[in-house]
Formats: sequence, structure tokens, C-alpha cells
Amino acid sequence: MAKKGNPKLTPEEKQALRTRLREGKGAQGEAAVLSAIASWPEPDRTLGERLHALIRRQAPFLTPRLWYGMPAYALEGKVLCFLQPAHKFQTRYATLGFTDLARLEEGNMWPVAFGLKELGPAEEARIGELLRRTLA
Repeated sequence: MAKKGNPKLTPEEKQALRTRLREGKGAQGEAAVLSAIASWPEPDRTLGERLHALIRRQAPFLTPRLWYGMPAYALEGKVLCFLQPAHKFQTRYATLGFTDLARLEEGNMWPVAFGLKELGPAEEARIGELLRRTLA
């Protein structure tokens, strides 16, 4: 019997948790990330491939891995940033997120996730700047 006030998970959230449990037992690394991205529908696939290439260029010391089925990039085993594709939760845009490891603080309030519909020169420059800041 469910306790009163317990939130119910959506089917997408339940799937993400199941995926996360399998990740602990399965393959990780760049091949797993590229395989996951290759399975996505467009435009998420192209966005994921381009973002992966950008992160590998800008921060080659980050380790690609899957995190709840999403591409993530870790520093010393801990996730620093990740890409949530739009199709995963039926949203209008993908999300590039940063964990607290990124240290993007700007006073008492700052963004840690960014909506991303396309990846052009301006977005690439901004992501490069964010990656540099996370490691400063």
C-alpha cells in the first residue's frame, strides 16, 4: 500500500531509473554514449553527436558515460555535465545540465541547466566558456 503523499513516477521517470540500474552493470564509456545517441530520433541525434564532439574537443579529460540513459561527462568518476534529449521526456528542447561539481556559482542564484534547440557558433562558444569555468 502506497503511503499518503508519495509522488507517483511517470512512465518516463520509471524507465530512467531502470536504465540507471542497468548502467551500473553494463558497458560504459564513449562507445556506450555514441550508441545511445545513434539510437535517438532526429533532431536529438544530430544535436547529441555535435555536442559530444564539442565536449570531447573542449574537455578531452572528461570521461564519457551514460547517466540515466543520457550522455554524461565525468571528472574523476563523478558526472560534471549531461545532455537530456528532448524526446526522452517529450519536451520542446534538449537540456544541457551541470551538476554541483561544475561550480558555476554566480552569487546566490545561477543557472545549472540550459535549454538547447540547436548548436550553432554562439551556443558552441557559450558551452566552451561554461566548460572552462567549471574547471577553473
